[in-house]
Amino acid sequence: MSYIVPSEFVTKMVDAGESKIYMSTRDTLIRAFMAGAILALAAAFAITVAVQTGVFLIGAILFPIGFCMLYLMGFDLLTGVFMLTPLALLDKRPGVTPAAILRNWGWVFLGNLGGALTVAFMMAFIFTYGFNTDPGAVGAKIASVGEARTLGYAEYGAAGWATIFIRGMLCNWMVSMGVVGAMISTNVSGKVLAMWMPIMLFFFMGFEHSIVNMFLFPSAIIMGGEFSVMDYLWWNEIPTVLGNLVGGLAFTGLTLYTTHVRTAPKRKIAPTYNDAGLARSN
Repeated sequence: MSYIVPSEFVTKMVDAGESKIYMSTRDTLIRAFMAGAILALAAAFAITVAVQTGVFLIGAILFPIGFCMLYLMGFDLLTGVFMLTPLALLDKRPGVTPAAILRNWGWVFLGNLGGALTVAFMMAFIFTYGFNTDPGAVGAKIASVGEARTLGYAEYGAAGWATIFIRGMLCNWMVSMGVVGAMISTNVSGKVLAMWMPIMLFFFMGFEHSIVNMFLFPSAIIMGGEFSVMDYLWWNEIPTVLGNLVGGLAFTGLTLYTTHVRTAPKRKIAPTYNDAGLARSN
């Protein structure tokens, strides 16, 4: 595993954020669509494994397969651009403005949503044989998760909303560490290992990922989950998106950029003297 030191890979993070701002709308949408679709497939795979084995940890261990695939292919998740694109603004890259960042976020959001919804429909079709049968154990599990992570939060009112927000923060802290992980090595095995660890952690801990939820909750509604689209938006997707934004930027992007690019001046240490009055090195 060829390791790149932080001062180098953080510069790569800023470069990546700048390149996403300048990417064409067509390419942004295609890459976002594919990222949303692949992550949705990974979520369906992980839930299927967890249901069939009865061991959720196995599903969590295997879920990062999708994340690794989409990032090795150069596709984009909203959670990643939340962390990367503001760094280009902080670094004063030419042409990078708040409006340009919001434009990128908007197109990536739409692309991710389109990919996730496409896979949600396809998997629901498969589970129900063209909507002719019950969805089976996996479909029932997805529906129950959808109810628990909307109506379950709603029971606690503002505290429930805040809980989702914080889970979204913790999620993108880990997911953005996975994005950075793809940059700290120059070979595939090193990239995969560095991405795998934080993604497995977020999935097993049940943190809230806005793109995974774009697949999970529409799938749950299609397969009989007893909650509404508005329940999903207000009691999950909106606070999750906001939490993802704050967590990825504050805990990963800004901390790495501040300490490895905009480093503070090194502190000066006053010399000490020996009995003869001569300066002594510390």
